Amino acid sequence: MAVGRQFTANQAGERPPRAVVGSQVGHDEQMFGAAFDGHVVRRFAGYLRPYRRRLAVAVGSVLVYTASQIAIPLVIRHAIDDALIAGTDRELLELVVVAFFAVIGVNYLTNFLQEIIVGRVAERILIDLRRAMFEHLQRVGLSFMDKTEVGRMMSRLQGDVNAMQEFLENSVFAVGDFVLLIGIMAVLLALDWQLGLLTLSVVPILFIVRIIWLPYARKSFVRARETVSTANGALAEAIHGMRTVQSMTRETVNFDLYDEKATDNLLANLSSSRFAQVMVPIVDFLTGGAMAIVIVVGGSMVLSQRLDLGVMVAFLFYVQRFFDPIRSLTMQYSVMQRAMASGQRAFEVLDVPLDIKDKPDSQAPVEIDGSVEFKGVTFGYAPDQPVLRNVNFRIEPGETVALVGPTGSGKTSTTSLAHRFYDVWEGQVLVGGIDVRDMTQASLGRHVAMVLQEPFLFTGTVFENIRYRTTEATREGVEAAARAVGAHDFITRLPRGYDTPLEQRGSNLSLGQRQLLSFARAIVADARVLILDEATANIDSHTEMLIQRALARLLEGRTGLVIAHRLATVRGADRIIVLQDGEIIETGNHDQLVEHGGLYAKLYSMNYASFDDVPDELVRQVLSTTAAT
Repeated sequence: MAVGRQFTANQAGERPPRAVVGSQVGHDEQMFGAAFDGHVVRRFAGYLRPYRRRLAVAVGSVLVYTASQIAIPLVIRHAIDDALIAGTDRELLELVVVAFFAVIGVNYLTNFLQEIIVGRVAERILIDLRRAMFEHLQRVGLSFMDKTEVGRMMSRLQGDVNAMQEFLENSVFAVGDFVLLIGIMAVLLALDWQLGLLTLSVVPILFIVRIIWLPYARKSFVRARETVSTANGALAEAIHGMRTVQSMTRETVNFDLYDEKATDNLLANLSSSRFAQVMVPIVDFLTGGAMAIVIVVGGSMVLSQRLDLGVMVAFLFYVQRFFDPIRSLTMQYSVMQRAMASGQRAFEVLDVPLDIKDKPDSQAPVEIDGSVEFKGVTFGYAPDQPVLRNVNFRIEPGETVALVGPTGSGKTSTTSLAHRFYDVWEGQVLVGGIDVRDMTQASLGRHVAMVLQEPFLFTGTVFENIRYRTTEATREGVEAAARAVGAHDFITRLPRGYDTPLEQRGSNLSLGQRQLLSFARAIVADARVLILDEATANIDSHTEMLIQRALARLLEGRTGLVIAHRLATVRGADRIIVLQDGEIIETGNHDQLVEHGGLYAKLYSMNYASFDDVPDELVRQVLSTTAAT
């Protein structure tokens, strides 16, 4: 899939920037596509296949329903001409009445049947497509997610799938509208071809008006959609940044900015509403014109006995019904165009290649020794911009190794490769002596656990979040993990203890408390390799002290790979690896590196400051001093 906006790597090169996914900028705002896209239709047909029998019944119901609509005026015609005017026996009149109610009954039943079947099938196909998209997104590589805006992906999962559901429902009914249109024309010409041709003479006028109207209306509809997206975006941004808005007293300014966008949306909607409504009086006028032709011309023909009264009445019924399928088919044409554009976007998601996938002969070891080894690893996010260059190191089972280095040195990239969020360009990453590319992703996830700098908590209770990785964990095991990291005390003070529901992303807890829960989650996961990606960066000194005590028990018998935000955090590591510009420049334990007097020692001497907290000018001075030394 092409990336809609080219990006330039940041100077650090550590994390790839966001980008818009799509074939072009603004692709997600495209409202109309081609009237018919064979590729989209073929892909969509695959989701219809399991329901083809139900759809066949629905189409059959639509055709019977349409036939009953065409039949009703004919029954009325026979009732007038054969039963009433001709003055035949009462039995024929009763037969016509029975036939009329029978047609009405068939009309009702088939209409009910088609609505029920089409609605249920459309909902099932809707959930099938969403499930397929969600399942695929769960397995795509993080390289894709790094480049994809969440809002646009949600738009594809929701709005675009709904557009395809609308297309399915309307396309089935469009069959009936088309048959009804052809049927009415055929019956009119069959009843009296001269009056039929004269009545249908207004149709070309309608098509000419539609041809003139459609480009302007489409432009107006697109404008309305663009302005509502802009207004919603401004509203969402203001809501998410409400704390900053109030702290900066920006309420009035933000209101004026939003009011401008909302007013623009109002004007666009008023314009689109005018275009949408202008066709109604035109269609009504043409309908009245056609009926006037029937009444004037048909009436004179009835008076001159060249036309039966029942035929003229049938003509009036057909003229009233004739313009409905034209109006409906015109609207369905726009629905089809929207569906083709939405289908293209939806299937683009399903076509995202799986960069990280299991080999057919992948291993799934039940136990590993816990070693982690990098052999000649070179890796980057953008072509020709490596983040890691020929990195070599080995972590023995049960050893704790810390990675330190300035922003962009490759610390997080190293831990991501150990969990195979990305594949290396060159070299190997081995966990338990097995290349991660030769191990199933499920087994690798069982043996490697991560605690991130920004803990992500899900909707649910505290208990459910702690056992997120291992849902069969017992209450005793969860409480033991919470005690190990010092989280048990604050959990028991919550309104419902371990059964306390968490608000969005755990916002009813402090950042430190959320991090403690993520530590407890890692203990419950019971992985042989534990990766801590600056996991203590957002924790206060008191909480950090609790964490430091818990880490000794947490890492006991496990291999630890730690990224340190504070250099004081890694003093107890068995070994420290110092990265700079994607290369290892120093390695050793804390005492050895301090004694060596290199970059680590100089930065450690600056009041235990982390690399991320040091001003760029000071870092350059230290680096130049180190190079001179």
